[in-house]
Amino acid sequence: MEPVTDKSLADRVVDQLRDAIQNGAYAPGDRLVERRLAAELGVSHIPVREALTRLAEEGLVERLPRRGSRVAAIDAKELDDLSSLRVVLEQYVVERAMQNWTAEADATLRAIVAEMEEAAEAGDTSRLFDLDVRFHEQLWALTDHAMLVDLVAQLRGRISLFLRAATVALEPQALKAHAASHAALVDAIAGGDRPTAREAMAAHIQVAAERIEAGLPAPADGDG
Repeated sequence: MEPVTDKSLADRVVDQLRDAIQNGAYAPGDRLVERRLAAELGVSHIPVREALTRLAEEGLVERLPRRGSRVAAIDAKELDDLSSLRVVLEQYVVERAMQNWTAEADATLRAIVAEMEEAAEAGDTSRLFDLDVRFHEQLWALTDHAMLVDLVAQLRGRISLFLRAATVALEPQALKAHAASHAALVDAIAGGDRPTAREAMAAHIQVAAERIEAGLPAPADGDG
């Protein structure tokens, strides 16, 4: 067994903190105290500090001068910036996926959609969200483009905690519509209909952005 290096320890701390933030264990604006996190994770403060720095680079954490760190919040302008960029990149994902489409890929994605429909029917929002993540990861894998996958994963990761909260708040009928939108994406890609597939992906991202924006706090007076 290989010894654990400082680098691999920091990587594990990054993964654990990222998962905790994206899964809602820490809410936007929550303070992230190095000593407390180090105690919870059973490590020294050094890998925790490195992890917070790296998560700040990903946009999940804000580093505050002389005040430590907190989970990043998001405003309507940043959401619009992120979502518009996601549309461009995810539409390219669709095109790459179409080029590499196979019967196996079709079956895998349709199986995930079927599970999403079951979760929506049962009102299991947490499972539905996790399946949504798995759906997109499978779609990204079809691109065979590592840099593209890194970019789209980072953008989605930036809004993941807000997207989870928005999904949990959906009404039963909206949950079913959310699952159905993924089925429509698969149909468009499998059918080789490039314009329809691009349009379906753009609409999919726009609906997600609207759900997130509906849950954002109203801007304070004077914020424009």
